[in-house]
Parts: sequence; structure tokens; C-alpha cells
Amino acid sequence: MAEPGNEQDPAQRGWLAGKVLPGGDEPDPRFTLANERTFLAWIRTSLAFLAGGIALEAFAFDAFPPDLRQAISIMVICIGLLISAGAVFRWLRVETSMRHHRPLPFPAIVPVLGLGGALAAAVIVVVLAVSG
Repeated sequence: MAEPGNEQDPAQRGWLAGKVLPGGDEPDPRFTLANERTFLAWIRTSLAFLAGGIALEAFAFDAFPPDLRQAISIMVICIGLLISAGAVFRWLRVETSMRHHRPLPFPAIVPVLGLGGALAAAVIVVVLAVSG
């Protein structure tokens, strides 16, 4: 049930908003903006992984054999890609949950980031230990 003054004509939100977020009640703008800030934080994390993968491939000539360096770079870039895609779905699921007064969904992107970062670090540690 919408709070007084919270009802909004779907046409006022625009065509795209009506397609992406159909139905439900308009949440408090503070919650929507907090959800957006969280999305942007995930995007910054994704960009850091992308930049790290590119930097590894471009500047780590002597640190790893070429095939291994390329494999690690691709893995780091793929983690960035997964985080970026996960951020979009996370934002959408949270926004939909707020609009329909449901509990917030489990943040599945967190284990992806944690396990991905740990895997990348473990590979680098093993490679440095073997080559050193």
C-alpha cells in the first residue's frame, strides 16, 4: 500500500522506467538514491578490475611468462565484467524489492568479488613462489 503522496502516474516516470520497473509503489527517494550510490560503487570496483587486468597485460612483461600473464589478465578482466553485470542486476532487484515492499535480495555479487579476488591473488602468489 502506498503512503499518501507516494502514488505516481507511470506515465510521469517515462517509458523506460515503466518498462524496467513496472508496478509497485514509488519508494522514498533517499532509498532509491542510496541504491544508485551502491550501484556506482560496484561499477567503480569493476573499473578497477578492468584497469588492473589491462595494466597487467600491458606492463608486467618480466613478471610472468607471456601465456600466463595473458591468462591472469583475462581472468581479472572477466571478474570486472562479472561485477559490472552483477551491479546492474543487483540494482534492479533491490529497486524492484523496494517498490513491492519485499525483503532485499541476497547480494550474490559479494561472493563473486570475494572469491574472484582471492583466486586472482592465489594464482599470483603461486606463480611468484614458483618463479622466485
